[in-house]
Amino acid sequence: MGAPPRRAAGAGPGPGGPGGDAERRAHRQPERQDDGKKGVRGYDGGKKIKGRKRPSAVDTLGLLRAVVVHAANIQDRDGATRVIVALRGRFPRLALLWADGGYRGKLVKWVASVTGWAREIVTRSDDQKGFVVLPKRWIVERTFGWFGRYRRLSKDFEEQPSSSEALIRIVMIQVMLRRLDKVA
Repeated sequence: MGAPPRRAAGAGPGPGGPGGDAERRAHRQPERQDDGKKGVRGYDGGKKIKGRKRPSAVDTLGLLRAVVVHAANIQDRDGATRVIVALRGRFPRLALLWADGGYRGKLVKWVASVTGWAREIVTRSDDQKGFVVLPKRWIVERTFGWFGRYRRLSKDFEEQPSSSEALIRIVMIQVMLRRLDKVA
């Protein structure tokens, strides 16, 4: 009679089979992949954002000047103060900052007292209905659109906020190099 027939790898309930332990470990995506994410995260109930926020300062061309990554439960105005602190002392010719309506209030006075920069709030007028492109506001949104083209920035894969900030800077370097390549 001879030896029993050998089972093909992956056939049957053994360690290499469909019900075995080896197959469960070989999946490309782990079960409940979001449960394993580490690092600083939060939830902003107003914007319904889970994870992190990336407040940024860009120039009029949309090029990144400062970015701070923090948990989503930190209010936008508090995140803006971190960006202002990152900007302070690095750009001596900076005199005016544009911001949207979410940055009103004490922040405007704080920026003027700490840095001496003027701050202009870009808001939509009350009589306008529907979607309206606000002046200067589209610049930072375009920059975020550039970031969205890169897979590592389309979702938050990083454990540490400093790693996310570094990746944003790397992406901005690549965007600037592509622009130089088009000019040359």
